[in-house]
Amino acid sequence: MCGIAGIVSHQNVNQDLYDALTVLQHRGQDAAGIVTCEDGRLHLRKGNGLTRDVFTNSQMLKLRGNMGIAHVRYPTAGCTSSAEAQPFYVNSPFGLTLAHNGNLTNTDELKQQLFVEDQRHINTDSDSEVLLNIFAHELQSIGKLKLTPDDVFQAVRGVHKRCRGAYAVTIMIAGFGILAFRDPHGIRPLVFGERHSELGPEFMVASESVALDVLGFNLIRDVAPGEAVFIEANGTLHTLQCSDNVDHCPCIFEYVYFARPDSMIDNISVYKARLRMGEKLANKIKREWPDHDIDVVIPIPDTSRTSAQQLAEVLGVKFSEGFIKNRYIGRTFIMPGQQMRKRSVRQKLNAIDLEFRGKNVLLVDDSIVRGTTSEQIIQMARDAGAKKVYFASAAPPVRYPNVYGIDMPAAHELIAHNRNEEEVCLALGADRIVYQDLQDLIDAVRKGNTTIKHFDTSCFDHHYITGDIDDAYLERIELLRNDKARAARNSEDFIIEMQNSD
Repeated sequence: MCGIAGIVSHQNVNQDLYDALTVLQHRGQDAAGIVTCEDGRLHLRKGNGLTRDVFTNSQMLKLRGNMGIAHVRYPTAGCTSSAEAQPFYVNSPFGLTLAHNGNLTNTDELKQQLFVEDQRHINTDSDSEVLLNIFAHELQSIGKLKLTPDDVFQAVRGVHKRCRGAYAVTIMIAGFGILAFRDPHGIRPLVFGERHSELGPEFMVASESVALDVLGFNLIRDVAPGEAVFIEANGTLHTLQCSDNVDHCPCIFEYVYFARPDSMIDNISVYKARLRMGEKLANKIKREWPDHDIDVVIPIPDTSRTSAQQLAEVLGVKFSEGFIKNRYIGRTFIMPGQQMRKRSVRQKLNAIDLEFRGKNVLLVDDSIVRGTTSEQIIQMARDAGAKKVYFASAAPPVRYPNVYGIDMPAAHELIAHNRNEEEVCLALGADRIVYQDLQDLIDAVRKGNTTIKHFDTSCFDHHYITGDIDDAYLERIELLRNDKARAARNSEDFIIEMQNSD
């Protein structure tokens, strides 16, 4: 998962892009980057680490220009090399930079096409670089020295015809403008907005609406699946539907975990969706466990708090903050490597003993993925004196890999894979486990926008909406992306970077 932003303004955009990345930091903690354009010249800074660590004051001053794009990254494929930090750049045609959120599912096929047919070189393992070169080739094929917005949209049409998978993209064309587009399924989120200055309108695109809010942009709407938005350097806005086959299937995990609760995605309030998840979960407990002996409901901070509060209210059970979070530890789910995730849990959370001692506690989390965090938190509750520890998940069991940009690709690393709920409960060490039903989750999210007929729920039900994922594909990415393979790659990347620094 990554976060992207792009701004066309009448003043320098470096500070606004930096601020946008800090607001989107929850979408990626591995790397950050900003590129701006000043009089046709690009200024780029990117590197590994949090936004605050990548950019110094002196580097920010060099990022001059009235338009630019930005990116925060976490490594879907587990590689932490700074070579894969974004934005990516190609000089031909015109000078293009790209920031991408998502994951292409036909990367190998596209790489072969780029080499054999388009005669383009790919220098990293990132599908984002592949996507950039596909767009570059489509734009170059138009064969014009002076582009029009229609030419840009034609290139996007070419991308849609060639690329499969999930992609929310912003591309800056040096001296010309900023383009944003979304795959025909609209799997990953993308919004755009406007603010007014004395010199005229200014426009921004971002992964989540909260980034627009913080910078004073008014949300216009989501970029529609298959649609492209192009903002010329002078501030003129153009939009066009560039796909003939649109099937809107946003990722439901955005509402469960990734997005901030104060964001609107596809006209659905993330906060309201999580409230409804808590209500649905409480109703399931009432239905299936009417004689429960829960004394207190305690959320696993932060993303489960909203659901847990509503669950407690519907059940008529006390709600309490039993864990205090160290806000300087990153999100454990998106940390690369199992050992790092294990080390960080007890650094991240500390239990308030008085809220646990002698009580039957229902812990509520947004989801259970690998189970690493859940198992340790259950043990922390017992160590704090809980009599019984129950565990509830606002999402159904995560049993299958996600191939559209979320870091859960290796099936055997998912605790619910090939396990029923009783077996998961035993593995976690809980006294009872309660999972959300999939249809209840869908209903909880869809209530905010009933025009959405279905969601990407592949990690729960093994239904891959792009229609191109088979067992051979899943086996291949599992070999590439399991924790052991990541550790080997990261070790190689570290050695290479040390050699380059000598």
